[in-house]
Amino acid sequence: MAAIVEHRQFDLKRYVGKEINNIILMEPIGQGAMGAVFVGYQKSLKRKVAVKLFPRQIEGAADYSVNFRDEAEIVAGLNHPNIVQIFDMGETSEYLYIIMQLVVGEDLRIMIQRHQLNPIPVRRRIDLNKVLGIMLPVLDALSYAHEEGVIHQDIKPANILIEEKSGRPFLADFGIARSALNEDRDGASVIMGTPLYIAPEQICEEKTDQRADIYSAGTVLFEAIAGKLPFKTTTVEALLNLKMNNPEALYSMTPSQCCPDIDSELEKIILKAIDPNKERRYQTCRSFYLNLSLYMKNRFNGGIS
Repeated sequence: MAAIVEHRQFDLKRYVGKEINNIILMEPIGQGAMGAVFVGYQKSLKRKVAVKLFPRQIEGAADYSVNFRDEAEIVAGLNHPNIVQIFDMGETSEYLYIIMQLVVGEDLRIMIQRHQLNPIPVRRRIDLNKVLGIMLPVLDALSYAHEEGVIHQDIKPANILIEEKSGRPFLADFGIARSALNEDRDGASVIMGTPLYIAPEQICEEKTDQRADIYSAGTVLFEAIAGKLPFKTTTVEALLNLKMNNPEALYSMTPSQCCPDIDSELEKIILKAIDPNKERRYQTCRSFYLNLSLYMKNRFNGGIS
């Protein structure tokens, strides 16, 4: 089995108050495999922005610095209302940085967890209409990225941000995205992505295409509606082994068994998106989007009871 990209921690507090390219780092708001994200204040335009910072001195910096630059170049070329916008990028002797749009709100992972903590059982799941209202724009953004030749490779709830005031969802963190910029470096024996959501072919070191993103997006859709993923195992190693060797046996329940909000039509859509066999999945994200959009229209406009 290929190696798993490990999460690398570093001291965030030491960067608070530093100034980068006319931007003062105010507070950390997240950390991932490629670095940390801070709220920054851009003095020239008197606005808050998000700053993704990648210190050069942490272990593995040489391996990831090229991917970090690629992220900025890849996303800067994408123009979609549901993809976080890149403003600038640069580097110093200490770190690389990306300056991007600040989305004030919460990510879908936190939203799911918040609902799960509700003391009233019937409120432990996000309203179906709201989930579809989040996922459809995300699928549209993902479809657009695919049409531009960009594969995200790490679709998960934490990478879907929901703006607090408008409720508008944004697809974020293209840190391991693949495009023509880094196509030639994809031969490394490394699992890129998050084990819960990656497609079986990503674990098996196969060359991935847009269908891997479709699998991940389908898994996120399943979890967001049901509030949980009914895996048969709870350890990462066992989960990866199941996905690689017996992916048909990954779940202990079907989507409809797991959640009463999932009717037979919605279950068909979810199961097609998360089919372990990529040839049986939706072949394009656009077809996934169109099927789900039609379902939502029928369900909430009286076509489906």
